[in-house]
Amino acid sequence: MSRIGAGARRSMLLRSFAVQGAWNYRSFIGTGMAFVLAPALRRVHAGDPAALGAALSRHAELFNSHPYLATVAAGAVARLEDDGTPAETVVRFKNALRGSLGALGDRLVWLVWRPASVLLGVSLVLAGAAWWVALLAFLAVYNALHLWMRAWGLRVGLREGLGVARALREAPFPALGEAGARAGAVLAGLATVLAVGRTAGSAPEWWGVGAAAAALGIALGRRVRPTAAVGLLVVLIAGLLLAPR
Repeated sequence: MSRIGAGARRSMLLRSFAVQGAWNYRSFIGTGMAFVLAPALRRVHAGDPAALGAALSRHAELFNSHPYLATVAAGAVARLEDDGTPAETVVRFKNALRGSLGALGDRLVWLVWRPASVLLGVSLVLAGAAWWVALLAFLAVYNALHLWMRAWGLRVGLREGLGVARALREAPFPALGEAGARAGAVLAGLATVLAVGRTAGSAPEWWGVGAAAAALGIALGRRVRPTAAVGLLVVLIAGLLLAPR
């Protein structure tokens, strides 16, 4: 029977929001991982302060991943510690896991979901919605994925332990990324149409600025990272939105 109860799991989830609080170039989020793992380690090593201190020190060493998926590693490591897995095995497991968690989270969140959420808010403003409505829409859509990833990761890590790689392969991340990319493309087109429509009566020089920005975006679109391309688009939309009417 697991020694990591519901209270410890809730504490780990809440602590995961501060996993980057002690980020540094020596251990990246290693210190934060030890902070997240502390509630579980206290129960696993209850009554043995020396073992607890050694475990905390071991898990404060170098580790890096996407912050939203750090709970996958935290949950899996907590499960291994609870099962009495040798420390050397746990360290090797963490080292093998960190690269995939970083790449998976970066592709899904930073390159797809966040830009699509921003474009949703921009499109709502251009469509005439109040700024706070657009802000709430952005926060709701972005954090729906964010919060789900944290909770899902901890639950799967605690359940699967060493088998967490299989759970990651079966997770719906590719489908979410594809849906987010398609939604972002549609919203980018919608935002551009709305911005152009709002500037129909603007001075000709503003149309020239907009055309130049669009040409630059087309020329560089295949050479820059998607986030930079989205940034150019947002700047263009903001310029069109603020143009004199």
